[in-house]
Amino acid sequence: MKTNLFLLLGAFLFLGFSLSARTVVSLDGDWNYIVDPQNIGTKSYHCDPDSDTDNMNFGRNAKVKNKFQLLEYDFSVADTLKVPGDWNTQKKELLWYEGTLWYSRQFEFTKPSSGTRTFVKFGGVSLKADVYMNGKKIGRHIGGFTPFEFEVTDIIKDGLNNIVVRANNTREKSGIPTKGFDWWNYGGIIRSVELENRSSNYIASWRADLKKGSISTLMENVIDVSLKLDKEMGDVPVKFAIPELGIKLSGKTLLDGSLTFTINAPQLQRWYPNKPKLYKVELSAGEDKVVEEIGFRTIETRGGKILLNGDEIFLKGVCIHDEVPGGGRVTTREQALENIRRAKSLGCNFVRLAHYPHIEMMIKECEKAGLLVWSEIPLYWMIDWKNPATYASAENQLKEMIGRDVRRANVIIWSIANETVPSKSRNDFLKRLAQKARSLDSTRLISMAMEVAYLEDGTYTIKDELNTEVDIIAFNEYFGWYVQPKDIPNAVWHISFDKPVVISEFGGGAVAGRHGGVKDRWTEEMQKDIYEKNVKMFDNITNLSGTCPWVLNDFRSPRRPLTGVQDGFNRKGLFAPNGDEKLAADVMRQYYKAKR
Repeated sequence: MKTNLFLLLGAFLFLGFSLSARTVVSLDGDWNYIVDPQNIGTKSYHCDPDSDTDNMNFGRNAKVKNKFQLLEYDFSVADTLKVPGDWNTQKKELLWYEGTLWYSRQFEFTKPSSGTRTFVKFGGVSLKADVYMNGKKIGRHIGGFTPFEFEVTDIIKDGLNNIVVRANNTREKSGIPTKGFDWWNYGGIIRSVELENRSSNYIASWRADLKKGSISTLMENVIDVSLKLDKEMGDVPVKFAIPELGIKLSGKTLLDGSLTFTINAPQLQRWYPNKPKLYKVELSAGEDKVVEEIGFRTIETRGGKILLNGDEIFLKGVCIHDEVPGGGRVTTREQALENIRRAKSLGCNFVRLAHYPHIEMMIKECEKAGLLVWSEIPLYWMIDWKNPATYASAENQLKEMIGRDVRRANVIIWSIANETVPSKSRNDFLKRLAQKARSLDSTRLISMAMEVAYLEDGTYTIKDELNTEVDIIAFNEYFGWYVQPKDIPNAVWHISFDKPVVISEFGGGAVAGRHGGVKDRWTEEMQKDIYEKNVKMFDNITNLSGTCPWVLNDFRSPRRPLTGVQDGFNRKGLFAPNGDEKLAADVMRQYYKAKR
C-alpha cells in the first residue's frame, strides 16, 4: 500500500443511492390502473387510506385489520397507463385530475441465490406513494420528485408477482409543494421503476470529489474518495480504479463499514462546460461493485466571484421546467436532449432546473453537454413553516436530492427555496435547512431565490435575513412585467453583501407569433423590449455573476386561464412549445455571446 496515494482518514457517513453494475430488471411499460377520486379502495369508508399502519380505528375503541378492495381486484381487466409517465397527458379525461389513482402490474421473477437482497426502486411518484407487493404493504413515500426504494427480499417470490401503487397528487397545506404553485400538478409514477438484486452487504453510498484549493498546485489534483456499506462491518476488501488514469488501489473498511482515502492524480483533466470530461470509475466492496462515469471539478466563491476550478465564471443560464414542450413530464432521453439543445442554442453554460428535482436523466445529459446545474426542492410560496412534519418532509426531499446527484460534476448549487416571504418561522426553518444541506455536502454552493425590496430612496436591494446563510445572493425580478420602474436600464441597486449575485428569474410573457408595439402586452416586441432594458440594467449590479431568464419554454399552469392568450400555459417562454423562437431569445443570445 502506497501511503502517499491511499490514506485512511477515518469514518465517513452520508446518504445516497448508488448507480450500480448489479442485476436490474425494469418494471417500466404498461400498468393497469383504476381512478379512485373518493379514496374508496378500502372495505370501509372509516379506514384512513393515508395511515402508515395496517390497523385502522373504528369508533372509539375497536380496531379492525385494514383490507384493501383493490388488492384483491383483477386489475388485468382495467385500462393501462405507461410507466414512467404522468396520467394527465396520457388520458384526456385525466388532464385536470388531482387525487388517488391505483396502479398494478404483474411480473415474472426468478429469485437469486441465497444471500442476495432484492429492492424495488422508484425514480419518482407524484406526490405521495403507498406501495404493496403480493398483497402486503411494503412502504410509503412522500415527495413527488425524488427517488426511493424498499427491500422486498422476503416478499418477492419465484414466478408470478404483483405490485400495486397508490399514487396521490392532492395538494396539501402542509405539503411540499403546498397548495399554491405556478406549474402543472402532474400525477402518477412519473419516473422509472426497477427491481435490483444486490449482495447482502452492499455499497450504500459513495462519492469522489476534488479537494478545494488543489488548483494552487498546478500539477496535482487531490481526490477525496469515501464509501459506506449498508451494514457496519470491518475488514471488507475494497478496490477502487480509474482505468484511464492508471489508478488502481485497494484497502479494507473500518469497523463501521466506512472507508475514506485520498488520491493524487496530477494527470487528471478537470470538467469544464467547454470540455465536459468524464472518467469511468470502478468501485467494489466484498461481492458488490458499482461502475459509473463521473467528472471532477471544484466550485467555490471568493468575494463576489464564482470560481470553477479556481477560474472566475459567469453563469449564462436559463430556467427550465421538467416538462416536454407542450406538456407532460420528461420521460425519455430525446425529450431531455431537446430542452438541452434549446438552452445551448442561447449560448448557455448553466441551467436552473426549477422548481423541484428534475429527472436524473436530465442531470446526466446536462453533464455530458457541459451545462452547469442549479437544483432545488419545491419550497415554493405558502409553506406551513411552523409544522414539524413539513420541515421533516423538506429535509427528507433535500437528502434524497443530494443523495441522488452528489456525484454529478455539473451540479454546483443546491437551492432550498423560491419566493418565500421572510418571517421568523420561515427564517428559522430555512436556516436549519441550509445547515443541513452543508452537513450533507460541503463541496457545493447553497442558494435560494429571494425577492427584491424597494427602498424609499428609489433604489433596490435584497433585504432577507437568509443572505447570511447562502453562498450566492439570488433573486427574482420582473421589471417591465409585474414591476414598472420609470427607468429600468438605470435602476440603482445596493447589495451590501460581498458575495456573488445571480438573477434567478426575470422576463415577461408573449404569445409566439403575436406582434405589435413595445407597449402592446403579450406581443413578442414587448417581451423583447423588457429583455433589452433588463440586460442594460445588469451593468448596475455589483458582483453580478449570472443570469437566468424565466423561462426556456412556455409551460402548463392552471394559474394562467386567459382564453386565446395563455390557454393554461405560462407564456414567458423564450420558445413556443412547437420550437418557434421568440424575439427575446436573440437578446439573450447576443448578451451571452458578449460575455467571456
